[in-house]
Amino acid sequence: MSNDHGQNGHEGRRLLHPRSPRQAIQPERMPPPPSKRAKHPLVVAGNAILTLLMFLMLGAGAAVYYGKNKAEEPGPLDRERAVVVKGGVREVADTLRREGVIHQPLLFVAAAIATGSTSQLKAGEYLFEKGASIRDALDTIVEGKVIQHQVTLAEGLTSEQIVQRLMDAEVLTGEVKQIPREGTMLPDGYKVTRGTTREQLIARMQSAHKRLVQEVWERRSPEIPIRSPEQLVTLASIVEKETGKADERTRVAGVFINRLNRKMRLQSDPTIIYGLVGGKGSLGRPIMREEIDRPTPYNTYVIEGLPPGPIANPGRASLEAVANPSRTKELYFVADGTGGHVFAETYDQHLRNVRQWREYQKEQATIQRELQAPPPQQPAPDTSRPAAVPAREVVPSPVERPQQEQKKAGEKAEKKEKRAVPERKESEKKAGRETLTEQERNAVPERPGAATQKKSSAKKSDDFTPSIMSEPLPSADVDAPKPRQPIR
Repeated sequence: MSNDHGQNGHEGRRLLHPRSPRQAIQPERMPPPPSKRAKHPLVVAGNAILTLLMFLMLGAGAAVYYGKNKAEEPGPLDRERAVVVKGGVREVADTLRREGVIHQPLLFVAAAIATGSTSQLKAGEYLFEKGASIRDALDTIVEGKVIQHQVTLAEGLTSEQIVQRLMDAEVLTGEVKQIPREGTMLPDGYKVTRGTTREQLIARMQSAHKRLVQEVWERRSPEIPIRSPEQLVTLASIVEKETGKADERTRVAGVFINRLNRKMRLQSDPTIIYGLVGGKGSLGRPIMREEIDRPTPYNTYVIEGLPPGPIANPGRASLEAVANPSRTKELYFVADGTGGHVFAETYDQHLRNVRQWREYQKEQATIQRELQAPPPQQPAPDTSRPAAVPAREVVPSPVERPQQEQKKAGEKAEKKEKRAVPERKESEKKAGRETLTEQERNAVPERPGAATQKKSSAKKSDDFTPSIMSEPLPSADVDAPKPRQPIR
């Protein structure tokens, strides 16, 4: 047994001996042949499919990584741009490419498919930021972040004027079948999206008006002589047209409430205009005397109490002013020239205010005429001759200086000689007159007062001083002020 162990140990030690290179590359035993199951066609096909799926997964991962990076890259837009999109994902992608928002519409479609948002794209007008990526554009459309446009309608417009302004708003669509009844719309600022119909906006304005009138009516003062919400809107429309100053509305409303309580006519000028032109709103000229007395259903200079309906669409402030007017005894007001009014409790005080207002109008008319008067014409500069250029001083040389001094001395002598000639002639004349004989002096006839007349005429011509009643005429180049004409 010990011998066997020794042999085995000997064999083991023998196997550890190094072999030749040739023996080292030769296997000690051939591998077993593959089993019949491994050669089965189904196994081979399964292995191929698994391999293909593995490559597909690797390719899809690479495509997703590439597409994600490209979808998040900044786009070509160099500034903000509003774009209207509609239709399916392909049509939206083509629109964005055409408007310069994206470069690769196929990548936009792929991103929409990958995120499952092909059916979530919402039509509308969108604002895309500068450099917006494909992912940004897709998120904006999916979330429906459409542009909100502001349509503002001022208080005091008639229904006809409101419809005209809605027709001028290019973000709205559709026609208006019928002009709404006066005083049934609430003027305000409304947010709309491009493509909103005009009928839809009118319906919104009417609903807002109805809610507001009901709210104000419930909070009205019990002391006002207004019996229905319709009368509230009618008086509020008159207040709206009378003043544009917010701090005056309750005071103007108080005046009308006081006049209604005293059974006085309202005498409001805007009611005259509405009775003449209706919903057009503006007369285009001052009211004439005969129009004040012309009877119309709306002329509060003729009718008693309120007109049959509103003359405009009042805003919230005027409705609230009529529902809760100022507690005052004032019965009159007149314009003060600054956009506001001067109020009075008595008729005499009101007449004084009216006179002041007319004086103000006269002053303004005078100022306007003076401003519109043509300015005085200035003589045109003579461009035919060049402007004089100051001569440059020339310093003579030492050689030229004596010659110039001699020339100047000669010129002075000539001037002195010329001045001496008239003096000699005058002295000769005097000597001749003194040597006249008595006979020659008698030969000259002399009328009484002739010398006096000559002296006086000479004095008038040389030393004429106008009397204080005379007034010199303005010269031709002076713009004399024209007399002011009286203002009627």
